[in-house]
Amino acid sequence: MSDETLITIEGNLTADPETRTIGNGTTVANFTIASTPRTYDKQSGKWIDGQTLFMRCSAWRDLADHVGASLAKGMRVIARGRLSQRSYQTSDGQTRSVTELTVDDIGPSLRHATTTVTRQTQSRGFKPRQEPIPGVPTDPFSQDEAEQAFEPEF
Repeated sequence: MSDETLITIEGNLTADPETRTIGNGTTVANFTIASTPRTYDKQSGKWIDGQTLFMRCSAWRDLADHVGASLAKGMRVIARGRLSQRSYQTSDGQTRSVTELTVDDIGPSLRHATTTVTRQTQSRGFKPRQEPIPGVPTDPFSQDEAEQAFEPEF
């Protein structure tokens, strides 16, 4: 949608993501990212921390599963998503509002860490094809199969 506010935030997870399944079977992961701006003070020669922003975030479906399996408290992450504000009533009748980020993409920051990526072959409820496709090599990097598969017929 053109009227959505898209942002990218970099920061640290304040706790392990809380993953749960809601009534219709959809998985959601909730977590908070703490982002603190830093500026360098030339006079003192030191870095000065600014005010920390605590951004409540939610990830849904496959992304929620991946967040729950991959991320943990203290990890530095980069997240991109849609910013929204919603209001709710407390038990004593007060109206409050909260700003949240619905995450579309998230991953660890590789500035001070390394990672190993495990690629998922199934997404959005679609099963990958199990049987080989005729004429296509099962191992595309195998020289013999590749030559046979693409050998012209005369």
